[in-house]
Amino acid sequence: QVQLVESGGGLVQPGGSLRLSCESSGSTLDYSAVGWFRQAPGKEREGVSCISSIDSNTAYADSVKGRFTVSRDIAKNTVYLTMNSLQPEDTGVYYCASLSYALYCAIVPGPYDNWGQGTQVTVSS
Repeated sequence: QVQLVESGGGLVQPGGSLRLSCESSGSTLDYSAVGWFRQAPGKEREGVSCISSIDSNTAYADSVKGRFTVSRDIAKNTVYLTMNSLQPEDTGVYYCASLSYALYCAIVPGPYDNWGQGTQVTVSS
């Protein structure tokens, strides 16, 4: 059974950076598509980025392109979301999710069947 644990959230000033981690215990992420999602108070959960299991192809929401980077470390069984030039509108709870044996990823929550508990990111001066 896949258990995902996010970490790395926190409070950061506008323009700052954070790196979120999504570590899997119990199962490898090698053959899984992994997505990052966020949810701000009172808003729907939205897709941020994802990384495919094949060729590590990536996708990003328009709002984060050029600022966020998703990557995976196979040896550590971990997927990262590096966030630069953070803005107050990036505030929310960030979740990672995986879909086992999926070649390609999508930045919509529907297909994913394993979710972490989330980590809070707050961008404020």
